[in-house]
Amino acid sequence: MGETTHFGEQTVAIEAKQGMVDDVFHKVASRYDLMNDLMSGGIHRVWKDAMVAKLAPPKSGSVPYRVLDMAGGTGDVAERIVNASVGFAEVTVSDINADMLAVGAERAKTWRFPQQANFVVANAEELPFADESFDAYTIAFGIRNVPRIDKALSEAHRVLKRGGRLLVLEFSHVDAPVLSQVYKLFSDNLIPPIGRAVTGDAQPYQYLVESIRKFPTPERFTQMIGAAGFKRVTHTAYSGNIAALHAAWKL
Repeated sequence: MGETTHFGEQTVAIEAKQGMVDDVFHKVASRYDLMNDLMSGGIHRVWKDAMVAKLAPPKSGSVPYRVLDMAGGTGDVAERIVNASVGFAEVTVSDINADMLAVGAERAKTWRFPQQANFVVANAEELPFADESFDAYTIAFGIRNVPRIDKALSEAHRVLKRGGRLLVLEFSHVDAPVLSQVYKLFSDNLIPPIGRAVTGDAQPYQYLVESIRKFPTPERFTQMIGAAGFKRVTHTAYSGNIAALHAAWKL
């Protein structure tokens, strides 16, 4: 048998995972942000605000501040970055799923600075961008869906300029015993039914719950980021370690 990976609780051929993940997001694209609000009680917005505050994009400079927002689909992180820079940052929103990008591109028409974003279909493992072409690489709740995370991190390192910033916001492993049990019960018993009610299909959200549990611990993921060549790797836990922000530099 060839190389395998996980798709939720299933073991699948690594070549098959990307198509399976893509199908999940085709099904939920139009209701993705609504489901994020329902699943997190809206707190995902606070976590994303914190990520952009950590990035602190400049508001002026001699050359544009270029950001690649990977797995950025609906554009909510990109909009935050552009607004935080008061229209100075140029954000390339990239996602493997064209349906998610279509939602984002349509919403971008109503942004305060709509001209500061472009939407590009791309695979995180094989980015169609030149070496050292971005000042920052952000990815929120997307890295765990990549079949070969090490390749995605290597590509992030390649496309960043020297002095560039990596920020990865991802679900983590709850470390408070009582909260852990409550979170597990909520994830198992409420998220898939909410998904069915909102999108008409529970299966994508069953996968998303399972994918969170399969993602490496913050300590292990920190090691993976370092192995890709990044320096000064840190992580910050949010909300009892429900999510974590991983930050690093290309030096």
